Amino acid sequence: MATTTLYDRTGASVGSVELHDDLFGAPVNEAVLHQVVTAQMAGRRLGTHETRTRGEVRGGGKKPYRQKGTGRARQGTRTAPHYRGGGVVFGPHNRSYEQRLPRKMRRLALRGALTAKLGDEAIRVVDSFGLEAIRTQEVAGVLSALKATGRVLVVAPASDEKLRLSARNLPTVEVILADSLNVVDILKADTLVIEQPALARMEEVYL
Repeated sequence: MATTTLYDRTGASVGSVELHDDLFGAPVNEAVLHQVVTAQMAGRRLGTHETRTRGEVRGGGKKPYRQKGTGRARQGTRTAPHYRGGGVVFGPHNRSYEQRLPRKMRRLALRGALTAKLGDEAIRVVDSFGLEAIRTQEVAGVLSALKATGRVLVVAPASDEKLRLSARNLPTVEVILADSLNVVDILKADTLVIEQPALARMEEVYL
């Protein structure tokens, strides 16, 4: 098993922790990562765009003018697309952009993303944040001590209201539960800060 340094909230090393090879030593398949990221981003699209066809716009019950004798082209309805206020041709309609992927593929991509972050030395394991109150400055101090720079993804073992509310005002910090990890958030983060109890939860869910 791979090992990494275990830090306390002051940034001091307090030992080492083992990382399961199936999670942090998996093959990094770039094609699978790309496919899963594409599917996940597509799933976030609302797909609520809508235009009206000539059968849905108001009006059009009467011929605009008689068929012959006007010298103009024959017209059957004011809802035709070339009229102002008429229907839209080939316009967008409500749809779902969801792409269904096999569970094994999604898990392979997740493990590959974690392995890539470990290879980039972008993972910090902290024993606990140990917050006694909601204090943004305290969370910022812990992350600074851990040298967690750039976009930071904090992985918590369970719902922690104090940690979530304390990190809410930090624009580059996001808190996620260990059982809700996803490839996009992992790859988007510059640094991954994992609370030690979250490792066990990750092994339980993803292995």
